[in-house]
Amino acid sequence: MTPQRTVVLLLGPTAAGKTEAALAVHDAADVDLVSVDSAMVYRGMDIGTAKPALEVLERHPHALVDIAEPSEAYSAARFVADADAAVRASFAAGRTPLLVGGTMLYFRAFRDGLDELPAADPELRRRIAEQAAACGWPALHAELECRDPAAAAQMAPTNGPRIQRALEVLEATGRSITAHWGATAVAAGQRLGCELVELAIVPDERAHLHRRIDERLDAMLRMGFVDEVRRLRADPRLSATTPAMRAVGYREVWRHLDGDYGHREMVAKAAAATRQAAKRQLSWLRRWRAPTVADAEQAASAILRALE
Repeated sequence: MTPQRTVVLLLGPTAAGKTEAALAVHDAADVDLVSVDSAMVYRGMDIGTAKPALEVLERHPHALVDIAEPSEAYSAARFVADADAAVRASFAAGRTPLLVGGTMLYFRAFRDGLDELPAADPELRRRIAEQAAACGWPALHAELECRDPAAAAQMAPTNGPRIQRALEVLEATGRSITAHWGATAVAAGQRLGCELVELAIVPDERAHLHRRIDERLDAMLRMGFVDEVRRLRADPRLSATTPAMRAVGYREVWRHLDGDYGHREMVAKAAAATRQAAKRQLSWLRRWRAPTVADAEQAASAILRALE
């Protein structure tokens, strides 16, 4: 028998079928679904995040969906605190938590714990932001790649907040942020007294995943993705530099609405950005080394067998 205090982690690249698998498991077993998605936490960001429809969420509740405003900065540290609370609530109800999503940084933070890092230095942060304004985040990412290649490999060249934080830690401590990883962290098993069951969906063919990405983007656009971003732009608290608006797809639609490029180019850029995001997720999964299956049906079957 699987121990009562088990947490299931279901990982995979975008559009791989993770939600489909999680819903099937929820229908067949006493599990509580916990979203591991850095964009689904935001209210009003529904279409572009592929957030399950309201009627689906009513039947299959997901913890950590719609818990923050897009104007807020949601962090890995906040995710771990929220996920730990959701896991403990699930255990208290005699159920099994199933964490499902594609934000690999959050999965690692949950599994391995977070280290105590130096507090933010406003003056240092301002200087780094000024550098980024002058030469762009990709240039600072290149600098980080020279100084801390392990950290740079795990963040997009346009991910300003993470690049800024990594450079800030380097400047403040003289040590790379990766040197801090694991130094003071408390892993999930120790924090929560649980056993982890990990599984990743990794499609057999990259071309098949790319087709699914393109098909999903087409569906998002038909559902009104551009109008969703237009509504978000009406919020004076949001701008193109707000972390939530730098999510894949949202930043391309925002720039389209700014007039930087037309609809066709916007679609091409959003598709390319999503494929690059999937590539980074697959790179994480190769390092993660969890057992893998090829599709949602196999994932659901494997999880249900583990929970028997």
